[in-house]
Amino acid sequence: MNAASPPLNSLDLPGPPAQSRVVVAMSGGVDSSVVAALLKEQGYDVVGVTMQLYDHGEAEHRPGACCAGQDIFDARQAAARIGIPHYVLDYESRFRAKVIDAFAQSYAEGETPIPCVTCNQQIKFVDLFDMARDLGADALATGHYIASRAEGAERALYRAKDADRDQSYFLFATTREQLRLLRFPLGEMSKPDVREHARRFGLAIADKPDSQDICFVPTGRYSDIVEKLAPQAATPGEIVHVDGRVLGRHAGVMHYTIGQRRGLGLGSAGASAGEPLYVVKIDAARARVTVGPRSALATKNVVLRDVNWIGPGALEDIAGGLEIAVRVRSTRPPVPAVLERRDGEIWVEFVDDESGVAPGQACVFYENAEPRARVLGGGFIRVAQPAFIAQPAPRAAAL
Repeated sequence: MNAASPPLNSLDLPGPPAQSRVVVAMSGGVDSSVVAALLKEQGYDVVGVTMQLYDHGEAEHRPGACCAGQDIFDARQAAARIGIPHYVLDYESRFRAKVIDAFAQSYAEGETPIPCVTCNQQIKFVDLFDMARDLGADALATGHYIASRAEGAERALYRAKDADRDQSYFLFATTREQLRLLRFPLGEMSKPDVREHARRFGLAIADKPDSQDICFVPTGRYSDIVEKLAPQAATPGEIVHVDGRVLGRHAGVMHYTIGQRRGLGLGSAGASAGEPLYVVKIDAARARVTVGPRSALATKNVVLRDVNWIGPGALEDIAGGLEIAVRVRSTRPPVPAVLERRDGEIWVEFVDDESGVAPGQACVFYENAEPRARVLGGGFIRVAQPAFIAQPAPRAAAL
């Protein structure tokens, strides 16, 4: 008689599921709740943890906001339905210092920040990791749509099966050490699949709307919080055309982002330009906003800061240019590019000019542009080099 096969472990952990403790980061949404329910069903020792990250007052009960009071309530209810212990951790002060203040300062400097990346990098995958270890966890699971698989002694990240839900753009800063503990059970599922599981488990949040807004901006008006925390961003200044003409004035750089077309406040001056105008540059130090035609948004290459590499080998070993694919916005597909080291800095050269690239955004690296490509890391854009060369406005003819 053949010996019985060892129990399968869906999280690539040694031993049967019952011997593995998994902490699940429960946001109160359907995705993380289904992760907790599936792992419980598979026999894992599951513990749910929810992070209270800010004063939820205004956002409570507001659809489209995350991590608010209603979401904490929903996470607690889901944990009770699943039958797992649940803890709420108060990280408001750290979240304000690491994420909210940094967001406001970045906007005040004319950048386009991505607070969700900062939150993952500075709070969720640091403080939550410590808590998971304190609880004796063998793995920390989240409801992100991204896949991770074993690659030899390490683990690697891959784009999710559901391309419309893929969240790899927001997780490029995950370190190798963090990947050893992290698991993403939804990487091979679609959103309809997840909602169907939620109904099967009898979860009340099966049809709860997805989070849309930045959690700490419940009104959707970024300028409100930026002006409060970084009042210099409300300094009035000039709006100038790329050809040097002064077209008008603005009430603070916090009201503008690269690529913005609506709400420029130019009135007839904008109409007289004879073409649609877009924000192409923000000089926060001089309180100046530069606008121009769509062609002025073209970017040839970028210089990065705070680069994280989770691809094969070491970033320092890259000789010459490495052909990869990159994303500079979460809503865009990866595009071909070349990764280079120049004078100790990391550059990305786009094969074809990219449009609307802004300092502060993430530039995420992929092995190629295929739907299930491996994530190689990424960095934050420090400088965007324009492909457009502005010509000065013609001078009026002398009488």
